[in-house]
Amino acid sequence: MQQAPEETSRSLVSQAIGAITQHMRAHDLGPGDRLPSESQLSREMGVSRTVVREAFRSLAAMRLIELSAGKRAVIAELDYGVMSPVIEHGVQTEQISIQQIYDVRRTIEMRTAALASLRRSEDESARILAHTEGMRANFENLPALMEHDLAFHLEIAKAARNPVFTLIVGAFDGVTRQTWPIGWRSRSRVEDQLAMIDLHRELAEAIAAGDPARAQDLMAKHFDRSVKALVDAGMA
Repeated sequence: MQQAPEETSRSLVSQAIGAITQHMRAHDLGPGDRLPSESQLSREMGVSRTVVREAFRSLAAMRLIELSAGKRAVIAELDYGVMSPVIEHGVQTEQISIQQIYDVRRTIEMRTAALASLRRSEDESARILAHTEGMRANFENLPALMEHDLAFHLEIAKAARNPVFTLIVGAFDGVTRQTWPIGWRSRSRVEDQLAMIDLHRELAEAIAAGDPARAQDLMAKHFDRSVKALVDAGMA
């Protein structure tokens, strides 16, 4: 049976995507390196420039390349943004529960805390501590407080020196932004809210002190309290 024109077009675009990614591997291209022009790839692959353009758009949507008007496509740096919508979709369609997300986060971030305490630079340690100070300084400014909290966890993941951890922790950003205000407000007593900020500070100090066991234990304690707050709010 002959393929419909739209099916043929999709097949050609898929083949072009495969050829372009193979070109990346064959030429050891890294972030910032440029890909051949549309016209060059069109000639080499024996397809129209329209097919190559669609392949580029698909790769850009996956955040594997970056496109700029009038410039050649370049290899993109790792970006957790491509994973975040998948997790959000899973939650919104009830294929993933908040409890499951926090279970995974607890496991992963216990590890990032331990590794960060062993691998962090002085600058990274200072940034982690600074975010806890930002949380305290913005205690009554919830949007700013949340931003410091999210940045705190991402900075720890970066200090673990494993980009896979950074990708995964960052991918939870969208869902966390939805659950964070609810969990925070479920701590009705100011003392409980301040205790959570103090726990972040203790964790930052354990990382700064190079104490992986304590850092890991404090991260576990943090997530246990967070899950309890969400349970109290009826979310997990």
